[in-house]
Amino acid sequence: MSLRSSIPPGDVAVPDRVRALAGNAEPVPVWRNELGGVTFRVGALYVKWGPRNLEASMAEEAERLAWAARWTPVPEVRDHGETDTEEWLVTSALEGESAVAPAWVARPDVAVRAIAVGLRALHDVLPVEECTYDWSVPTRLARAAARGIALPAELRDPPSVDRLVVCHGDACSPNTLIGPNGRWIAHVDLGALGTADRWADIAVATMSLGWNYGPGWDETFLDAYGVDPDPVRTAYYRALWNAT
Repeated sequence: MSLRSSIPPGDVAVPDRVRALAGNAEPVPVWRNELGGVTFRVGALYVKWGPRNLEASMAEEAERLAWAARWTPVPEVRDHGETDTEEWLVTSALEGESAVAPAWVARPDVAVRAIAVGLRALHDVLPVEECTYDWSVPTRLARAAARGIALPAELRDPPSVDRLVVCHGDACSPNTLIGPNGRWIAHVDLGALGTADRWADIAVATMSLGWNYGPGWDETFLDAYGVDPDPVRTAYYRALWNAT
């Protein structure tokens, strides 16, 4: 899932579906991904819209959000649906800002620690024994094969599991929300949530730091998360992410 997202310019076309969901409110584009999906702020709600694809499902995300909400702060699902060509997810707005909002990009030392502490909290609180969603290496390899992706042979021999947790599934920097006090307050975009080695999240989270804050933040992140560096697992899970 080598997928990057960005804050879109103000001239983004608003899909008819989003217009219909917005009613009298004016949709404001706040996020866009490489799959063609755009998230809009609509009053006190967010509308996530995108073309249907084989890599992600908003119906699955709605289900995972509802499950995770029993233990950790995530957006409340208000509506979701799909047609043959599009899908959408409506959630409540939460306080705070994305960790890549300009205010936090200007304070990377605070943002990186908040992301790390938030990810550790997520890993500690979500119960593996009650999670029916799977994000393990065999499952990810099988899904990639189903999409016709040819994977390097070395990815079929993963390192042993360090600690099995319920992973976020897309622990990139933008998916942590930070409050005015500089502490994490919630997570968003849990469409791939599932059980896996915690390094499947950590490796991608630290890789994302470079995209958003520049190089050199891995040590700060690992210190705040509370784990020693693991070059082997980091390299493997970054390669798996980029390949699938």
